[in-house]
Amino acid sequence: MLGFTGALLFCLWLFQGILTPFVLAAVVAYFLDPLATRLTRLGIRRPLAAFLLIFLLMALTLIAALLFYPLILAQIGVLVQRLPAYIAGVGSLLQDGLQRLEEALGPEMVDRRLRDLAINQAGSMLAWLGTATTRLIGGGFALFQVFTLVIVVPVVAFYLLRDWAAMLARIESWLPRRSAAVLRQLARDTDRVLAAWLRGQLLCCAALGVFYAVALQLAGLELGLTVGLMAGVLTFIPYVGSLTGFAAALLLAMGQFGTWNEVLVIVGIFLVGQTVEGYVIYPYLLGDRVELHAVWVIFALFAGGVAFGFLGVLLAVPMAAALGVVARYWLRRYLESPLYLDPPRTGT
Repeated sequence: MLGFTGALLFCLWLFQGILTPFVLAAVVAYFLDPLATRLTRLGIRRPLAAFLLIFLLMALTLIAALLFYPLILAQIGVLVQRLPAYIAGVGSLLQDGLQRLEEALGPEMVDRRLRDLAINQAGSMLAWLGTATTRLIGGGFALFQVFTLVIVVPVVAFYLLRDWAAMLARIESWLPRRSAAVLRQLARDTDRVLAAWLRGQLLCCAALGVFYAVALQLAGLELGLTVGLMAGVLTFIPYVGSLTGFAAALLLAMGQFGTWNEVLVIVGIFLVGQTVEGYVIYPYLLGDRVELHAVWVIFALFAGGVAFGFLGVLLAVPMAAALGVVARYWLRRYLESPLYLDPPRTGT
């Protein structure tokens, strides 16, 4: 098993440049397999069900791209044009706030050098945000490549979805008979944890993305659509999406509005979003079915990204779920073993 794991990691490292579309296709097939199974039970043949689901997914993706990508590009153009004014607005608002703080606490607590440093750093952060967002949106398709998105992923996903049940049955037939029952149970536990986490994150990303985009637009933030969608997409990394979106929206609101009242409205929007996520989405939609700790997920995502790039990010959560299930199984075995249960020996 150690040799097989080492060979698998070596192959991932060696072929990481070409494996991304195949992993994306496997993720799509994994998501759509329950729907394909239901359609099959309704009397639709599996190949036709797989084709209909892949076609529907491609159509929805194309519609979303046609609707949102031009809007986001237009907002990025606004950001590029008004970036100097935003930086000046942030500096003015920070200077006003620090002056009030200096009047309240005294010059010995807030001196001029600290005020200038805070203003300069805020301006630098906003300038970096504008540059990074422009590069990300402008070169977004370079990450995936148009050919990969349009041709390879749908075709591979169709074949995987069509043969999903047969592939799982073939893999199950290769299991060693003595350990087959245990391995099947571990696989079912991994599938349960992974499916619950992925469904939860998908619901959370979609709900928070729509909420933040609509609320920020209604609050008058010029780049509210882009910031809201970015915060929703990045929510799959626990706490990172909300913090990133909050920081970006806060800086943009300070640069655009120039008064603290409107900035506090933006802060309130993110407080409401975090309250809904923490007290509604996770407890009522998922409960205790998600057995992946946030710290473990964050570590797995960053470790996978460092080791294998975007491919590692795609594989991080499935590997973390599998390792968590195996670790809990080993812990149960240990707690039931004589190594743990036998009383300590007493000397004679």
